[in-house]
Amino acid sequence: MHNSTPDAGVRGTLTPGAVVLVVGVLCVQLGFLLSYIGAFHHPDPQRIPVAVVAPEQAADKLDALPGRPIETTVVKNEKAARDRIMERDAEGAYLMDPRGKQDTVLVASGGGGSQADAVRKTGEKAAAQEGRQAKVEDIASSGDEDFNSLTAFYLIVGWLVGGYLMASLLGITDGTRPSRPGHAVLRLAGVAVYSVLSGLGGAIIVDPALHALPGHFAALWWLGALLVFGTAAFTMALQAFFGVVGIGLAVVVFVVLGNPSAGGAFQRYMIPPFWRAIGDWIPTGAGTTAVRNIVYFSGNALATPLVVLAAWAVAGVVLLLLGSIRRREPGLALPI
Repeated sequence: MHNSTPDAGVRGTLTPGAVVLVVGVLCVQLGFLLSYIGAFHHPDPQRIPVAVVAPEQAADKLDALPGRPIETTVVKNEKAARDRIMERDAEGAYLMDPRGKQDTVLVASGGGGSQADAVRKTGEKAAAQEGRQAKVEDIASSGDEDFNSLTAFYLIVGWLVGGYLMASLLGITDGTRPSRPGHAVLRLAGVAVYSVLSGLGGAIIVDPALHALPGHFAALWWLGALLVFGTAAFTMALQAFFGVVGIGLAVVVFVVLGNPSAGGAFQRYMIPPFWRAIGDWIPTGAGTTAVRNIVYFSGNALATPLVVLAAWAVAGVVLLLLGSIRRREPGLALPI
């Protein structure tokens, strides 16, 4: 008769591999909390770039405001100020009227509601300190169905989730590492088809279905396809080198680090320096910026975010192919 004890069952469950995975999950969870709370617990404007049409001394006073909320660039006229905003070289503008007491503050809420609100408040405060009035004009406002320009961020997050979930599913059902380069190519081809369909679905939802980001259907479709493909390819590459742990690493990159730094609820000049420094170089932030620039800024300043997204896709493809030919080493898999 076979005898078993509770202790034996516990020992069978608590293998070294299981303990490592539990500790890893705990670290990811705490990292998630640290990253989100660290980025968002005290949003504060920090040197938001603002174009100024005013005498040099007036710009110096704006630069010297307590806490340095804005950083000014003096331009020659209102047209130059508007151009800087639309070309994404500035987030707002302060136009001083030399013949009167009413100045104008230009904002662009399409680039993010919290940043635009900070520019507005700073401009109004600066005008009041000089005994002047300020009227506010939103020259690139977020749409009626896009509150605070948040749709871009949620669209990107949805696409990203689809990308790394698709890659994770392939890894779980078909092995985390392709057995040969041809196998890797087949996976990439399947992911490419999925990415095109995912990009199409997202574009349908935000344009004809909900009218949240209308009028840019084709551009959003192919941007989404590139984003999903790059996310999936890079996640598959991580799995090829690190096994199931690669899924966790993808979550760290795209979610734990990517979401707080992407400029969703609080844009880059409202969050601490660490998140501001990494945001533009992670697909979450690059994608969010690209969507906003397509929809609200006439497609200006798209080169950098598109190059970033393409670089992640190329890196994912190359690393996955390298992972498929890498010699298997004993002990790489976690015993669970």
